[in-house]
Amino acid sequence: MKTRRRPYSEQRPTDLGGGVWSVPVPIPGNPLGYTLVYAIESPAGPVLIDAGWNHPDAWLALRDGLASLGVDVREVRGVVVTHFHPDHAGLAGRVREESGAWIAMHEADAALVRLMRQVGDGLQRDFQAGMLRRAGAGAVEVEEVTANRPGPPAPPDRELHDGQLVDLPGRALRAIWTPGHTPGHLCLHLQDADRLFTGDHVLPGITPHVGVYPYDRADVDPLGDFLLSLEKVAGLGELEALPAHEWTFPDAAGRAREIRAHHEEKLTALAALLAEAGRPLTIWEVAERMTWNRPWPELSGMLRGMAAGEAAAHLRALEARGVIRRMPESESASASASASASASASASGTESQEGAPGTGPEAWMRGGTEPVRFALHS
Repeated sequence: MKTRRRPYSEQRPTDLGGGVWSVPVPIPGNPLGYTLVYAIESPAGPVLIDAGWNHPDAWLALRDGLASLGVDVREVRGVVVTHFHPDHAGLAGRVREESGAWIAMHEADAALVRLMRQVGDGLQRDFQAGMLRRAGAGAVEVEEVTANRPGPPAPPDRELHDGQLVDLPGRALRAIWTPGHTPGHLCLHLQDADRLFTGDHVLPGITPHVGVYPYDRADVDPLGDFLLSLEKVAGLGELEALPAHEWTFPDAAGRAREIRAHHEEKLTALAALLAEAGRPLTIWEVAERMTWNRPWPELSGMLRGMAAGEAAAHLRALEARGVIRRMPESESASASASASASASASASGTESQEGAPGTGPEAWMRGGTEPVRFALHS
């Protein structure tokens, strides 16, 4: 779903009033162009919402952009990361090095950051390759998607929980847990100014990416989580939205309802697609048949991988609602039970470094081996 674009007013550092500033930080090679990093004034020093991609040009844009608004990056008190993705968390570590600032994120994303740093890049790459093969991707697509991976972000110093007030003296900034885009995505409600920093959860002109990691997990439902999170935002009232991409807009609740309606339409269309196919389809086959902003052959390997994740999330939501089933069910159920137990242990920090095979984070990252197919319930 897209709304009519208007010229970006935030292409340069901007004073938004009320002690809030925005700085566009470029994302190298990404059509989104930039991440909007926000700075909130407080008597104890500014706090940033997100930090941008870890790249020399991005760092200069952040440092100089803040300076043009009268904010010295060395005086930053803290960085609240809306989620662990590299265009949001990438420069948080650099800011901490320069200023001694704390880094905070939701506990669920903090657990993922610890896991990524523990298992290393090689195992993460193997995990992603196996995930793509189980989705039905071919060898060429697997190589394209896994060719370039950014490293994990800096670990946080603090973990935030739903409803918690951020350490920001003189202001009232409350963490709102909005899982879906990531398990620990946060929106931040600036209650003293009726503003909502929406991260990637609610964007004005595009719908955020919602995927499943790994694709064949039957014990998670990120799209279901995302839809519930949209309801939560809609219930906050008509707050001004300050998103991480595109532009600010006046009604976060109204846009949240629009995005939810869009996904319900997409779920209906996906069920019809499976009915028309007349046979079980892999995630990749479903993604090839879905409608994207460009024809499938024109999508890059990275975008095809993201499309497969989006397809997987919608298939999982239909499965959770009892509309479709995965095949073979017995194998998927077995893999899911093992993955669920390992992931729970990893997230809680109880896994053993020298435990039995299949109990540590490496087992969770490896997942199953066979492609998963989906079909309508007969």
